[in-house]
Amino acid sequence: MPEAVKRTLFRNANVVLPEEVRAGSVLIENGIILDVDAGSAVQADQVVDCTGLHLLPGVIDDQVHFREPGLTHKEDLESASKACAAGGVTAFLEMPNTKPPAITMAGVEVKEQIAATKSRVNYGFYIGATPDNVEELSKATNIPGIKIFIGSSTGNLLVDEQAALERIFAGTTLPICAHCEDETTVRQNAERYAGTTDITDHSRIRDENAAMIATKRATDLARRHKHRFHVLHVSTAAELEFLTEPTPYLTAEICLHHIFFNTGDYARLGSRIQMNPSIKTKQDNEGLWRALLDGTIQVIATDHAPHTLEEKSQPYPQSPSGLPAVENSLALMLDRAVAGECSLPQIASWMSDAPARIWGIVGKGRIEQGYDADMVLVDLEKQKMILDEEQITKTRWSPWHGHSLTGWPVQTLVSGHQVWSAENGFDDQFRGSKLTFDHQRGGFWATPNGIGTDH
Repeated sequence: MPEAVKRTLFRNANVVLPEEVRAGSVLIENGIILDVDAGSAVQADQVVDCTGLHLLPGVIDDQVHFREPGLTHKEDLESASKACAAGGVTAFLEMPNTKPPAITMAGVEVKEQIAATKSRVNYGFYIGATPDNVEELSKATNIPGIKIFIGSSTGNLLVDEQAALERIFAGTTLPICAHCEDETTVRQNAERYAGTTDITDHSRIRDENAAMIATKRATDLARRHKHRFHVLHVSTAAELEFLTEPTPYLTAEICLHHIFFNTGDYARLGSRIQMNPSIKTKQDNEGLWRALLDGTIQVIATDHAPHTLEEKSQPYPQSPSGLPAVENSLALMLDRAVAGECSLPQIASWMSDAPARIWGIVGKGRIEQGYDADMVLVDLEKQKMILDEEQITKTRWSPWHGHSLTGWPVQTLVSGHQVWSAENGFDDQFRGSKLTFDHQRGGFWATPNGIGTDH
C-alpha cells in the first residue's frame, strides 16, 4: 500500500456540515479531520483546490448484497467496492444471504477476511438469524447487527414463526434489522396469481398488505422487548403509521427504487425494477419522500442486489428480484438537491450521519473535528447520463440507464486517501478497513469517543 500523505488541506471547499453548508478549508492528518474551518494558508504536505466543489461525508450504505462468497458471477467484493468508491460510498454493511449464509461469527469472519484483501472502501457484515441460532447471535460482537428475513428468503434464513422471532428479540442484544414482508400473505397471493407471466403482478403478489402485516409485527416485537430495531426498505406509505410514534427503539429507511419507480414503470423497465419488497404506487413514492423530509424515516440505502441481464430477462416469475444501485445513489440524490427538492445537509444526514449513528459506527458519518476523513468531493454542475456500458458493477447495467443527472462525485477519500477520482480512476493498491461498532448505549449516536446522546 502506498505511503499516505501526512497532512492534506482541502482548500476553498463548500463544506457540508450537519446543519449548514459553509465555505472553508478542511485540514486532515493521518486520516483524521483536524479542523473543518482551517485557514486557507495553513501549512500542509498536500493541498487540494476545491474551488467550486462541495465536500460531503462519505456515504455509508447500510444495506447491500455483494454476492461473495457463492454468487460471484453477479458481483464480488472487489467489483462492488470499486462501484462504491466511484459513487462516493466509503463504507458498506453487507447482508448475510450469501452462499453459504453468514449465520455464525465464523461465517462473518470469512467475509471480513475476503474484504480485507479486496475491498476499496470500509466494510461491515451482518450476521443472519435462523429459527435456531439464538445462542450464536447472542455471542456476536463488533458487527453492525442481526438481519432477520421475516419474508422473501429460503432455507434456514427464513424466520416467520412467532416463537422464533420472540426468542431472537428476547435473547440478543445487538441491533436487529429485518426484511418485512409477511410470508403467508405472499404465498396466498402467489396462489391467486398462479400461472401469471405479467411482471406487474409482482406488486400484486408482494402487496401493501404483506408489508403492513410484517412491519406491524416486527415493530411490536421491538417495542415489547425494548430492542433496537431498524425497518429495512420501507416500500409503502401505509407502513409509516407504525413508525410515527416516537420511540428510542425504532428507526427506518427507504431505498432509492421505492421513491424513483412505481408500478407505472413496469411497462418501460420490466424486470429491471423487480424487487422485494416490490415497487408500489406513485402515491407511495410521494408518501415515502415526505417521510424522509419530516424525519419519520431516517436513512437512504440502496439494497444493491445485482443479477445478470440474462437472468433478469427470463420470463416472470422466473426472473429474479434485485437491482444494482450503489454507484449511482449519491448522484441521484444530488440531482434532487440541485432541483431544490432537498438540501445537501439532509442528504448527508440520510446517507452518512444517520447510518453511522444507528449502527454505532464510531468516528464516521460527518465532517467534524476528530472524525475519520471519509469524504467525497462533488461537482454540482457536472452533468452526465447513466449508461449501462459505463457501469462498474459486474453486471454492467442500471435501472436508471438513460437518466441524465446534474451533480456527481469527482473524488472519493477513505481515511484521507484518494481511492478514486474521475480524473485518475482507482488506486488499486489501497484497501479499506473493517468498521468499528459500539453498541454499549443502544448504538444510535456514534461519536469519535464512543457512544453519546448528543452531537
